[in-house]
Amino acid sequence: MGFDTAGSVTEPPAVSPTRYNQASMISSLSSHVPYLWLVAASSIAGVMNAMAGGGSFLSFPAMLAIGVLPIQANATNTVALWPGQLVSVWALRTDLRRDLLAVVASASVLGGVSGAVVLLRTPQITFLHAVPWLLLTASVLFGISGPVSRWLRARSSEPHLPRTPAMVPLFIAIFPVCFYIGYFGAGAGFLLMSALALFGVEEMNSLNSLKVLAACLSNFCAVVTFIVGGAVIWHYCLISMVFAAVGGYVGAQYARSMSASVLRTIVVVTGCTMAAYFFWRQA
Repeated sequence: MGFDTAGSVTEPPAVSPTRYNQASMISSLSSHVPYLWLVAASSIAGVMNAMAGGGSFLSFPAMLAIGVLPIQANATNTVALWPGQLVSVWALRTDLRRDLLAVVASASVLGGVSGAVVLLRTPQITFLHAVPWLLLTASVLFGISGPVSRWLRARSSEPHLPRTPAMVPLFIAIFPVCFYIGYFGAGAGFLLMSALALFGVEEMNSLNSLKVLAACLSNFCAVVTFIVGGAVIWHYCLISMVFAAVGGYVGAQYARSMSASVLRTIVVVTGCTMAAYFFWRQA
């Protein structure tokens, strides 16, 4: 409402209902785009984790893409994907070596808490600059896990007599890996299996179950630390958690029919692509 030059009241121009509805629809759709992208990325990440692992190569960058700060993105992603690890531990519980539980659990707890605390005390810009290097390192680790896995299976096919490794050296070997899991974590699984194998754990089922236990405990300690530190963006976390679980269920149905080498290649290419993107953004 306004006044013309003669001082009389003038009405504002009428807005077309059609134009108003279109603008409202576009605004509503734009506000939901971050959630739609997170749903898609989390679902695909769940499929990747069920088939070969490496879902964080997609879900973590997705958190960054929708505007979550780097450290909060890593924390939220860790919390969202942790329930799947707990299910895996339960499924593999009968394969765990009881004589190694204490040393694996202690290294996992201390390493996971330490890594998470260091992450929360890292400046956002410092962690953002480290992101492409972390993604690239994790991709390389994942890529060379194939030959290492074949070596481990070859040792497992003709195992020596089971022996209990020296606990202190084993703790020293596992602790840095668990620290890395608490800090970032992607690609650490085969490092755990390699360390355990070098210390005499040769049976493949035992290796895999202890690896899953160490990763689950390390991430659980990180999860608790992130929650206490207020670093979790819960509305994004819950969305990612639900759809990663849906994707994991779908992926599990097809995991056995897919070539392991093809799956590993897809994961490595995804990780390297994400790393290249963040290097380009920071250039």
